[in-house]
Amino acid sequence: MQVTETLSEELKRAYTVVVPAATLADRSEAKLREVAGKIRLPGFRPGKAPLSLLKQRFGASVMGEVAEEAAQEAVKSVVSENALRPALQPKVEVDTFEPDGGDLTLSITVELLPDFGEPDFSDIDLERDVAEVADETVDETLQRMAEARRDSEPVEDARPAAEGDIAVIDFVGTVDGDAFEGGTASDFRLELGSGQFVPGFEDQVVGMAPGEERTVSVTFPEDYGVETLAGKDTSFEVTLKELRAPVVPPLDDAFAESVGAESLEALRQQIRDRTADEYRKAGRDKAKRRLLDRLAERFTQAVPEGLLDAEFEGIWSQLMQAKERDMLEDDDKGKSDDELRAEYRAIAERRVRLGLLLAKVGEDNEITVTQEDIGRAVMDRTRAFPGQEHLVLSYYRQNPQALEELRPQVFEDKVVDYILERANVTERTVSVDALMTPDDAGAEAAETETEETGTAAP
Repeated sequence: MQVTETLSEELKRAYTVVVPAATLADRSEAKLREVAGKIRLPGFRPGKAPLSLLKQRFGASVMGEVAEEAAQEAVKSVVSENALRPALQPKVEVDTFEPDGGDLTLSITVELLPDFGEPDFSDIDLERDVAEVADETVDETLQRMAEARRDSEPVEDARPAAEGDIAVIDFVGTVDGDAFEGGTASDFRLELGSGQFVPGFEDQVVGMAPGEERTVSVTFPEDYGVETLAGKDTSFEVTLKELRAPVVPPLDDAFAESVGAESLEALRQQIRDRTADEYRKAGRDKAKRRLLDRLAERFTQAVPEGLLDAEFEGIWSQLMQAKERDMLEDDDKGKSDDELRAEYRAIAERRVRLGLLLAKVGEDNEITVTQEDIGRAVMDRTRAFPGQEHLVLSYYRQNPQALEELRPQVFEDKVVDYILERANVTERTVSVDALMTPDDAGAEAAETETEETGTAAP
């Protein structure tokens, strides 16, 4: 085949490839002879049909297969002989091709990966924010745990219901005199002031005495989830049967044992360790964003247009959906489409460039994702849902695709950690509020880590 380079730009190469007609004819004839023994034609024994007849019957389809194989070989040859590093599957267009004879002329366009050289990260200066776990934070967490496990006891004093009480009630709700589904209950425990019922209901129960009956009139909100009740005036016949007061369990060893700890002191240490882990993760996440900002400043190579277009289209599609639902960020609401396009295309370019850079660092340093890494990632996610760990584990066990979707994030985190180990990172003690507040720099472009780079994992 004859190969001619027709374009050589920064990240794009184009070639014209000509496969001579004689080469195509020889390959077509060879393929026909190869399959001749398998073809049965009326009047001929297997393998005895004349080649001329086979060409007449099957020549066009065989020539099509030959041309396709030649195009695939041409792409491999162009990439190999020119030492190209394609960012995408090369684009192949057929310029000329006549199945009955004539050369096959192809146009092959290749978008290349940018050359990042051999990055040195030792001169990158970063601060990693750290915060101490205060005793007050542990105390507040313990108190929340106790509040979550509170019980109730009867109110001994004869008094009217007050906000904060638990009212044990029977009620029957009607609309236009007719009871409706879900509007009737017995021995229902309603915490007054919790906002659990329709607005206005709890306020009218406040002041009732045990044994008292009262008609409670409310109007359901216009956006109420049940269409037949939305905006309706409703009456409830309510009977207050008992008043109960919430009881928060004391913070002692018995409470600690009830939540799986050996003692109150052991529970306090668990809370302290878990909070410290959260602080470390927050500090690491901020250090990562700062690192990505430094990398974005340092590496400014052009990115493949095909990857950039694909990334931008994904962002733009989500943005337009948000616009249709009137859910744009406040900063975006007053901007024209042209302004939004320019802004988000720049974000897409940053993501693509950083993703390619991290992918190269990972490839050059043989960073891979093991099953142990995936397992740790799953456990990290279970810790984000206290009390529901078994549900999270079950979800990942039953959804191998969801499990595999963790791989790019894990790979990116491992590459970032590799770079952070080689950068000049110093710790800075800050308040918890400062630790949990994102930096302004890069915050707009770094909504989430995987969205930030789109790094592919091996």
